[in-house]
Amino acid sequence: MPIQFVATSRLPTAFGEFKITVFQDPKTGEEHVALSKGLDTPPTKPVLVRIHSECLTGDAFASLKCDCGPQLQATQKLINDAGQGVILYLRQEGRGIGLTNKIRAYALQDQGHDTVDANLMLNLPADARRYDMCNIMLEHLKIQHVQLITNNPTKIKALKELGIDVVARVPLTVGLNPFNEEYLKTKHERMAHLYEKDDF
Repeated sequence: MPIQFVATSRLPTAFGEFKITVFQDPKTGEEHVALSKGLDTPPTKPVLVRIHSECLTGDAFASLKCDCGPQLQATQKLINDAGQGVILYLRQEGRGIGLTNKIRAYALQDQGHDTVDANLMLNLPADARRYDMCNIMLEHLKIQHVQLITNNPTKIKALKELGIDVVARVPLTVGLNPFNEEYLKTKHERMAHLYEKDDF
């Protein structure tokens, strides 16, 4: 079954006040969240949208192995400053392979394998995420035109294939540090993420 709207609430954060809306698949229990601002009335212009897949290590534990935490925080600040936008927070840990497999892949990365090869060595896809739920979430929020905050061309392609009108891409380059430099290079070189040479 597709996900359905369940509840919404105010959510004051360190970056400003947002509205948190939860969606759930009533059959499987699968949950996803929209963190929005400035959408109390249907928007008439393109809206800043970030599709952020859950990363417990980066989002909650401030891991330096990735750039997920800084990306999430930078997006909250960007949306708060703009006065309007939404983060679709998808519960797809580890690019969709789950927390346990993600830590298994981390163990392989500790041995020198990159993030793509580590997944493949576990007989898992490099990226197992899906985005079909985004349509339902955006429709609920009455968003018709999207300015997508991303470096990932796969997300742009996936949303367009779902019939979502992505009118622009907003780059998001934050969080580079000595512990994730190779990880970000791998995303650029092997997963076609849209970084510039001087980003590294």
